[in-house]
Amino acid sequence: MGDGEADSPPAAEKKGVEEEKDDFGYRLFPDRNKKPQSFLVRSLFTFHNKCQLMLRLTLETNPYARLLLEALKQSGCTVFNDRHFSCENCDGCVSGGFDAATSQIVLCQNNIRQQAHMNRVVTHELIHAFDHCRAHVDWFKNVKHLACSEIRAANLSGDCTLMNEIARFKFGLKGHHQTCVRDRAIRSILAVRKVSKETAEKAVDEVFDACFNDLEPFGRIPHSKADAKRAYKDFQNRDRYNANL
Repeated sequence: MGDGEADSPPAAEKKGVEEEKDDFGYRLFPDRNKKPQSFLVRSLFTFHNKCQLMLRLTLETNPYARLLLEALKQSGCTVFNDRHFSCENCDGCVSGGFDAATSQIVLCQNNIRQQAHMNRVVTHELIHAFDHCRAHVDWFKNVKHLACSEIRAANLSGDCTLMNEIARFKFGLKGHHQTCVRDRAIRSILAVRKVSKETAEKAVDEVFDACFNDLEPFGRIPHSKADAKRAYKDFQNRDRYNANL
């Protein structure tokens, strides 16, 4: 998998872990390798139904997601609900992931229980999809590319809003947003790559400034839904202006 939004880091890190065969995080998404269930079976599965309903609400109403969907469309990568999203069971430490091999966003139906969480996960993964669309991201071999997209996703998705950090019992003053972005990017890398913490930290630190300041397509860091709505309006107006040039 190109990425996974991690809820918790791996239990242990061993010396020389980089040398182990890397499965690119697919172990966290076991349903990726299973034969798809019939529509009837999936319809009877409560988690799947709830996931689909929450996803639809996010795509229709959440300003973060709506802006990203529009930006992807204008970049030539139109997103279709039934093609590019998949509600699946996942390992307990992740909420979602972007499968670069299929250009599909995986939503962990057994771990996403609330609409606010769905909004955040969809936004996080759509940022990866946007990066995948606009740039030649080497998700599988270049950890710096992965680190950059993880930094952007943590920075722009609402992962590090004040309320979310308070819910995690993490508090800080000056520079806390940057600290949160850095920490969550490292956690996400460790969730899906068999690398040491030192390797993940080095990759994040080396690209942090450039990737933290890359605010496309928002144009700002959306710290709240109100910020995201303003960013969406600005994006629409920017497109209208460009169309008249």
